[in-house]
Amino acid sequence: MTPPDAPIPHAALPELVDSHCHLDFPDFEGELPRIIASAHTAGVRRMVTICTRLRNEPAVRAIAEAHEGVFFAAGTHPMSAAEEPLATVDQLIALSRHPKFVGIGESGLDYHYTADSAEVQKTSLRIHIQAAQETGLPLIIHARAADDDMARILTEGYRARPYSCVMHCFSSTAELARAALDLGFYLSMSGIATFPKSQELRDIFAAAPLDRILLETDSPYLAPVPYRGKRNEPAYTAFTARTGAAIFGLDVADFAAATTANFDRLFTKARIKAEVI
Repeated sequence: MTPPDAPIPHAALPELVDSHCHLDFPDFEGELPRIIASAHTAGVRRMVTICTRLRNEPAVRAIAEAHEGVFFAAGTHPMSAAEEPLATVDQLIALSRHPKFVGIGESGLDYHYTADSAEVQKTSLRIHIQAAQETGLPLIIHARAADDDMARILTEGYRARPYSCVMHCFSSTAELARAALDLGFYLSMSGIATFPKSQELRDIFAAAPLDRILLETDSPYLAPVPYRGKRNEPAYTAFTARTGAAIFGLDVADFAAATTANFDRLFTKARIKAEVI
């Protein structure tokens, strides 16, 4: 429950969007109606719940089907790439036909914990890139301690055939940020940006165009201040929006409106669906 000493700022906000969360994780078991209602109260009208192992896709899809304003994406997380069967392009294309399926991934590279599976991660990433190219849906990228390979593979794929992409929970280097932005990609701001020692990351966001910034929680992980160290949830997008507004020197309402417009431009299926629900 939300502590009374840290109210979620929502009274005057336009719509916020949590572009990346994991509502199927055990942390939320039995609480989803409350979690989603709390998000709506905080102004978070839409959220994208991410499937990280394709065998869990039916459960993730069911959550999106059961809740207004909840959309989903699916792929193989790089840390699971060596443990799961490789996805196929055809498999991802088939999933993309669902009206609430709005993105490909998350995929990417993670050499911090799973460097030993780097080659299979690269293969998996290229499959997800091709699926994004074929479907026209945005690629959702997880990147950790693999900046050179990440920039190279994303750029090679884009030069072969353009696609759209968001660097989810961006916390990498300024060099990778520039490489992604040069390709027209988006950077997603998570609760990490609110941490006191994240000034270097805040500087990277400040140097980016406002029209390439999204908000996310990555919940149940990475809760923003004042909930750092506790379970995160989509409602807390509002706290990261406060920090984002300060980074860009904007009112919170203006920053919220800008990031929601960015989400609509990237995740077009979620925008179209939102207009009719």
